[in-house]
Parts: sequence; structure tokens; C-alpha cells
Amino acid sequence: MTTTVFSSSLLDYSAARNSAPPRHLGTRYGSDGHFLREPGNTVVSHLVEGTSSQRAVIEARQAQLDMPEASQFAFTPISSLHMTLFQGIIEYRRALPYWPGDIALDTPIDSMTDVFHDRLRTFAAPEPFNVEAIAVTPAGLTVAGATQEDRRIMKDWRDALAGFFGYRHPDHDSYVFHITFAYPVRWLDDAALPAWQDMLDRTLEDLRRKAPVIALRPPAFCAFEDMNHFTERLVLTADW
Repeated sequence: MTTTVFSSSLLDYSAARNSAPPRHLGTRYGSDGHFLREPGNTVVSHLVEGTSSQRAVIEARQAQLDMPEASQFAFTPISSLHMTLFQGIIEYRRALPYWPGDIALDTPIDSMTDVFHDRLRTFAAPEPFNVEAIAVTPAGLTVAGATQEDRRIMKDWRDALAGFFGYRHPDHDSYVFHITFAYPVRWLDDAALPAWQDMLDRTLEDLRRKAPVIALRPPAFCAFEDMNHFTERLVLTADW
């Protein structure tokens, strides 16, 4: 049996901060914090509106917005909050193994969305699963299956979807599930890190007390133009 470790360490954030500029700056969002056009598709589970767990997640997001350095991040809207279950294709990542090997790399995104939509019509969905928050970071929440069985089921979903999409990313088996709140526009200064660590620790404790399980809608194949909205094209299971 695997023991879950709950942590809100800034170590990974600090490592990224010290090694390079923010990865998606200039393609996903601009230096003014506004999201840019970056069309693609994906399989996600949105939060269930009106639930106590959605309110707890929104409160966790607000805790970061209330920090003095919040303007250094590009925050996604509440309506877009979701957990990515499987990554589709995206305009600025036209390369193998992030693209089906049997389809030309210059195929328009809308055409790729239609291809995946047709393939997924016969998708046999695995069982439902529950998730819990295991960390809060400046980017948002890190989540995982609430039980070992839930984690197995989530792996089954990813394996099954890989067959229908026709590729596996290098991190297919080690993918870290998450609910994004924001992207860094400018890295935090060293002096700000202790206060952020304290906030993240408190936020994780509050979130896990208020929402031991985060209610999610059924996984859906979605299309998007930017990070502001994910349009559900096909809900992948009625058994949820």
C-alpha cells in the first residue's frame, strides 16, 4: 500500500525559477498576463459547480490572488478550472511523440479535433474515480486518486486514451495530475518565498479539511482556443 505524502514545497518552483524563463511565456500568455491564442484539444474533468469542494478550491485560488505578488501570475478564470486526464494536441507542439504517427504534423488543429472526436465515439470508458489534493503550489493544485484503487483506474483511463489518440508522451506513466490556477509571468523574488510557503501550507490544510475529495464532472474531450475556456465536445462516460 502506498502512503500519500502531502506537501506544498516550493522546491520544484524554485528549481524552475532558477533555471529558465517561464516556459509558456510568449506562446500561452503574454507579459501582461493575458492569454494568447493557442488552440488544441484535451481530455479533462471540470469541477462540479455548486459543490462544497468547488468552493474550497475557489478559496484556495483566492488565497493566492490575495498575495502581494499575485500580479506576477496569469490566472485562469474560475469557469475553466479542471483536472487534465490526458493531453491532446496543441498548436505549438507539432512533433512526435506528441502527435499521432499516422497523421501529418501540419494537419489543422480543427481537423485533428474532428479525427479524435470520431475515434472516441467507440471509447469504452473505465470506471469512475475520485481525486484528492496532495499539494498546493504557485501554479495551483497537485491532485491524485483518492485511494490506491482510484489511482489504478486513472492509469487505466490514460492507457485506454493513448490507444485512441495514437501516441504516448514521454511522461505517460509519471504524469502529475493537477488543477491549474495560474502561470508565472515573473518569478517570485527570494524575499517573497517564506510568505508564499506559509500561505501554501495553510491553504493545503484548509483545502483538505473542507474537501477531502474534489468533486469532478465526467471526463470529456474538449477543444480550446486559449486557456480561458474548454468546450466539451464529447463526454466520455455516462456512468459517473
